[in-house]
Amino acid sequence: MANIVIDAGHGGTDSGAVGNGIIEKDLTLKISKYMADRLKQLGANVTLTRDTDETLTPDERVKRVLNAYGNNKDVLVISNHINAGGPDTSNYEWLNLI
Repeated sequence: MANIVIDAGHGGTDSGAVGNGIIEKDLTLKISKYMADRLKQLGANVTLTRDTDETLTPDERVKRVLNAYGNNKDVLVISNHINAGGPDTSNYEWLNLI
């Protein structure tokens, strides 16, 4: 059984990118909740770092990740962010930490 922690980027006083009526913290929370619900339907153990609009320090985010399933190699952590982008729609960002 997979153990997954989903981090909805930003939150609370940290809005993230804002533009065209979109506030990153709101969208990442909606996406993260959708992902969590879907993954649970598929049988995964899923925890969110936040499920409301709250401010988390970087240290608090790490603590919530570690409190969910410990510091084990069988834990997948997904942190959702939506960059402001620009006129070149081929821009993307991938971060892989091992």
